[in-house]
Amino acid sequence: MSMMNLLLPTVSQGLLWSMLALGVYLTFRVLDIADLTVEGTFPLGAAVAATCLVKGGNPVTAVLLAALAGALAGAITGFLHTKLKIPALLAGILTMIALYSVNLRIMGKANVSLLNMKTAFTYMHNFGLSNSMSVFVVGLIATVVFGVAIYWFFGTEIGAAIRATGFNPQMIRAQGVDTNITIILGLVMSNGLVAVSGAFIGQSNGFADVGMGVGTIVIGLASVIIGEVLFGTRSFKNSLVSVVLGSVVYRIVIAVVLQMGMPPNDLKLFTAVLVAIALSLPLIKAQFQVRKVTR
Repeated sequence: MSMMNLLLPTVSQGLLWSMLALGVYLTFRVLDIADLTVEGTFPLGAAVAATCLVKGGNPVTAVLLAALAGALAGAITGFLHTKLKIPALLAGILTMIALYSVNLRIMGKANVSLLNMKTAFTYMHNFGLSNSMSVFVVGLIATVVFGVAIYWFFGTEIGAAIRATGFNPQMIRAQGVDTNITIILGLVMSNGLVAVSGAFIGQSNGFADVGMGVGTIVIGLASVIIGEVLFGTRSFKNSLVSVVLGSVVYRIVIAVVLQMGMPPNDLKLFTAVLVAIALSLPLIKAQFQVRKVTR
């Protein structure tokens, strides 16, 4: 396989997964919450989109419905956390578990095939694009649209309040802002993005499966951490770009290790080790600097 034949599909998949990474970034970095709801909202987005397409809907409607369903799931997690005072991690786990049954209800079975269905990618064939190029173009357009929308929103007063909630909740409450509302809004946006990613990935793979969300939180974290380590976090705009590039780099790393002969069954283990190393880099760097100064 030539480098270009490997690189184009890999970058395309990285762009589709980047919306998941952006969603994880909003909770993990902006809100400072470890939200496991994403492992339920990712297959939820795929399930809603696939069911919509099977019943004759168009891809745009399918993606919008997936985003709405993911946002609703995020609102439920936010309600459990802010109103019922359930810890954020546990609230996400509860919603994730509930969504397994919800996804089965939506699809009516464990998986739904999208073979021979009109998807967002098959429509691009009308412009003479190949399968790989169709995925790349759709992924690039979606990433740019949602990335710009996120950057614009977090430049507004409400967006700034959400960012301040994660940075210093006591300070923003002293300014008269209801942090319960900002937390719920952040979770709504995050899980809406994750569901959109699931909708696109499901259409790209040609199926939606109830178990396709397993490990997505680790994939999202890997993209966020790799992006921050390689491309920096000098500003909010820089952070968003870093997360997208981190998703692409992660997919390239996965493609390379698979080409080198790593069994696909070991990918989850490899991802977990990669995230653990990336998360520990600041500590390793600090220890190295201390030893250097001591010497």
